Amino acid sequence: MNLSISDEQEELRRSVRQFLASKSPASEVRRLMETPTGYDPAIWAQMAGQLGLTGLIVPEQYGGSGFGYGELVVVLEEMGRALLCAPYFSTVALATNGILAAGDEQARHDLLPGIASGTVIATLAVAEEDGSWDPRDVRLQARPSGDDYVLDGHKMYVIDGHIADLVIVVAQTDDGIAFFAVRGDASGLDRKLLPTLDMTRKQAQLTFNNTPARLIGSPQKAERALLDALDLAVIALAAEMVGGAQHCLDMSVDYAKTRVQFGRPIGSFQAIKHKCADMLLEVESARSAAYYAAWAAAAASDERPAVASLAKAFCSEAYYHAAAENIQIHGGIGFTWEHDAHLYFKRAKSSELLFGDADYHRELLVQRIGI
Repeated sequence: MNLSISDEQEELRRSVRQFLASKSPASEVRRLMETPTGYDPAIWAQMAGQLGLTGLIVPEQYGGSGFGYGELVVVLEEMGRALLCAPYFSTVALATNGILAAGDEQARHDLLPGIASGTVIATLAVAEEDGSWDPRDVRLQARPSGDDYVLDGHKMYVIDGHIADLVIVVAQTDDGIAFFAVRGDASGLDRKLLPTLDMTRKQAQLTFNNTPARLIGSPQKAERALLDALDLAVIALAAEMVGGAQHCLDMSVDYAKTRVQFGRPIGSFQAIKHKCADMLLEVESARSAAYYAAWAAAAASDERPAVASLAKAFCSEAYYHAAAENIQIHGGIGFTWEHDAHLYFKRAKSSELLFGDADYHRELLVQRIGI
């Protein structure tokens, strides 16, 4: 087991960081979060075409680069650091993993090349009105119609669901839950953008009314496939949270060095030193948890379900604490709309709740390790 970052992965990190510094500064994040779509199509095309990021974990036989989770966590860490406004997480961490986990070879050949090329924005729709991501709580119905199916019901909190060209929907059939592919312009599909705390990550309500859908994989294997896909998404989110937490720490340290009070930089006061030291410990520990989970994902280790929940629980709390302390260290200015600290605080809170909060994943961890 090797949790260190290779030279190639560090080069990937530098390339992504340089790209995001140029294309996704704070001013651009603020502009895009106020738009209905929440992303810039030109930047999205560059991410796909110049950097090949949309096809990063797509196997080569389906048009991708065939890299693994070691590379993906590096990319998502940088995106979390920059608060990137783009449908990358929904397309790569959610939809791509869902399609791969479903185990339908024909669907992989049909759906993944468009994702890999960046011409298709995709997402995964699981949660409904109760906000649960548990397969047992899926209520949306799928009915046979000719050679395919039609869907009736609602999905809530669908990340980038309002702009997705392809929605991978989890629905209930007579044989259990199953994955279905729905085109974004399908008849009977109504999409409504939801108001959210975190304006940098858009969410939508999807309503299906006799909406045509294509079955992906087998209902008999779908529950296990969904759990696998969600574990992988949780690991990806943990890496993104590490990037955000690191940026909050960097912001705090930089401000503590330059803000002078009582004739001294505030970083010289013991209370501020302790806050920064505690943040550093939590951020580095969170990074270790996320990287270990990424190794488990890349190696297809039996530990993956347990360490996915471990990473989600720890990284959620580390990011939220770092974002809150960042505001405290900045003092009055940290509470203002003009300062970027609140953007990270809101992303930290929304990420904490996505896929279940820390308490939920600690309980899941206990169950998964058999305690």
